[in-house]
This record gives sequence, C-alpha cells and structure tokens, in this order.
Amino acid sequence: MRMRTTAVAAVAAALSAALAVPAVAAPSDPGAGAGNTTATGDHQATHRAMKAAVAAGVPGVTATARDGRGTWAATAGVGDLRTERKRSPQDHYRVGSITKTFVATVLLQLEAEGRLSLDDTVDTWLPGLVTGNGHDGTRITLRQLLNHTSGVFNYTADEDFGRTYFTKEGGFFEHRYDTLAPEELVRIALAHEPDFAPGTSWNYSNTNYVLAGMVIEKATGRPYGEEIRRRVIDPLRLTATSVPGTRTSLPRPSSHAYSKLAPAATGPTYDVTRINPSLAHSAGEMISDSEDLNRFYRALLTGRLLPREQVNEMTTMVPVDDTHAYGLGLMRTTLSCGVDVWGHGGGIHGSVSEAVTTKDGRHSLAFNLNGDWAGDTEAVIEAEFCGD
Repeated sequence: MRMRTTAVAAVAAALSAALAVPAVAAPSDPGAGAGNTTATGDHQATHRAMKAAVAAGVPGVTATARDGRGTWAATAGVGDLRTERKRSPQDHYRVGSITKTFVATVLLQLEAEGRLSLDDTVDTWLPGLVTGNGHDGTRITLRQLLNHTSGVFNYTADEDFGRTYFTKEGGFFEHRYDTLAPEELVRIALAHEPDFAPGTSWNYSNTNYVLAGMVIEKATGRPYGEEIRRRVIDPLRLTATSVPGTRTSLPRPSSHAYSKLAPAATGPTYDVTRINPSLAHSAGEMISDSEDLNRFYRALLTGRLLPREQVNEMTTMVPVDDTHAYGLGLMRTTLSCGVDVWGHGGGIHGSVSEAVTTKDGRHSLAFNLNGDWAGDTEAVIEAEFCGD
C-alpha cells in the first residue's frame, strides 16, 4: 500500500507491478551482493537498474526473475546500514499493496463457488457500515471495491493518520506498535466525503481492500488471513508468505527496513523494520519473498487459482493513464517496448516491492527496496523486460 502518496502516484508506482513464470530454477546464492548474481541468463540491464537505485539512496535491493532460461537472482547494496551486511535473494519483506491481489483472488474464488457475487452491494455483507458524509454502502458493489471505482475515501490520505503513523514528528515511534481494528480504519475514511459517486471514476483507495477483507470474513466466518493461507499460500507452497496480523517482526532471513519518516528525501534515516502491520490490514499487511511472489502471479495468470471466468473478470481493466490500467486487485503496465506486464506493487514503512508477470506466465520479476524515499522501480521493470 502506498501509504503517504496521492492515489494516482500510488498507482503509478504500484503499477510497475507483478509477474510470474515457469522455468527450471537455478540455485541462488544467499550472500549475493552488489555486482554478484546467480543466473542462467543475461539480466545485466536489470542489475544495473538495481545498482542505480542504490546509487540514488536506497540501502539495498533484492530481486528474482524467471524466464525460459531459468531463474536469476541478484542483490545490490546492503540489508543493514550498521553492519553493512548484504541483502539476500531469500530475504523476507513486507509487500504492502501486493496483499490486494491475494485478497481479490479469495473473493473471486468465493464468487466461483457461488458464495457471493461481485455485483452484491457492500451493505449486503456489511450492513450499515459504509454510511455517512455521502458514503452509501447500498450503492457500492464488491466489484467497485476491487477495481477502485467505489469512490470511498482512502483512509491513509487522512492527514492526522499520515502524520501519526508515518512521520517522526507526528508520533511514529510512539504509535508503531498500535493495534488498529479494520472498523477503525473504515471510520477514518468515512469522516471524509467520497471522492466521487460509485462507478463514475477511478481512485486508488486502501479503504476498499480493508472492506474487501471484512467481506471475506463475513462470507466465510474465518479471518481473511486464514482464508488466504488455506486457499492460496498452502496450495502453492508459498513457504515465505504470511499474513502477520499484529506480529511486529520479520521472519529470517530478512533485511532491515529504513525510512526518512518525513516528506523529504533528506535528513536522518530511521530503522522502521518493526511495526504492527494492522494499520494496513487487508490493504497491505502481508510478508513474502521474491521467489514466492513470482510463483503466486504465475499461478494466478495461468489459471491455477481461478476458473477462466474469474481470471477474465480480474483482467478486465479500468484505464488509469496511457500506460497503466487496473483490474480486480491486478495492475497492467504497458512498457516502452510494447510488452504488457501484470501484477501489483506495494509500499509500507521502509519497504517498496514490485512483482510482475507477462500474461502467459513465462517471464516474471519480483523485487524489493528496503528504503522508501528513493529508487526508480519502473526503471528496474523496464530493464528486465525491455533491456539488453
């Protein structure tokens, strides 16, 4: 989830998103650092773009790509500014809004099972919750939540919320371990007027996916994270992927996550590795690694997780700008060389992640920056799919 940026900026960054591909995996070197790779093909342009992100100020980058030649993994920079320990291709990291694709997948599975319809209103499942200041859950469909056409205000755009949870001066260090219930996040959003009437425009809103997670729980009687685990994580054997709830630490191996905790890209750098991710809930709390993300998006786009009808629904896109479009928890980006990649991106304290795949699943890339104030993620994706 892009916590502090505007909705359009959030999407533009996140839209450089996710990919997955089949191939014979080559063993990767856990200690690979800047200039070191484990590869079965030439990804020099990608590695140059990763090192450029480090030169721009990001502490470190870890990436894994898969294509017809096999698996390539590389790192650049460091995972710990104090010890200068290198990043690892096996690093676990917070994936932010990539969580949204997992949530959308579960809702589409429930639709395929006949347990709900994407044309159901929010009020059908969460009666009386979305109301006030012009919001009306009887007019908003589940589909509009998933493709960000609901008009529901984005709670992370609330100035008090942003100041309290994303700035040093506003109180990040006092509040980093707060537990926030999804109902609280929705209440923050409903204190504002809607962005537009449902179905009349598009705007990225993390509130949409908090509501989507609540619908999963109402429809199944189980926590949304449990549904993701049993429907997606376990069947695909995504051993590095989890829904942490209120757990503040990262599984090992992992790198530290760093932030300026301020709008400017200058000033002190703070270690923000430990946070209570309930402030993101089903809009962005998950943890994964690059290999798992590649596997997930490859399985999704090639029909292993959803029937063809639901894949078609997920990939029915709403235009965002000339090169980006948004489906149901899935983004499409048209690159400079004409290649379309599908997936999602995400940002949360000290962590910026991207995962993208070609629609046929034959070429994928997933990577993470462990700093949230610098680095060109779209340049890394361009390099992988349009580079040397």
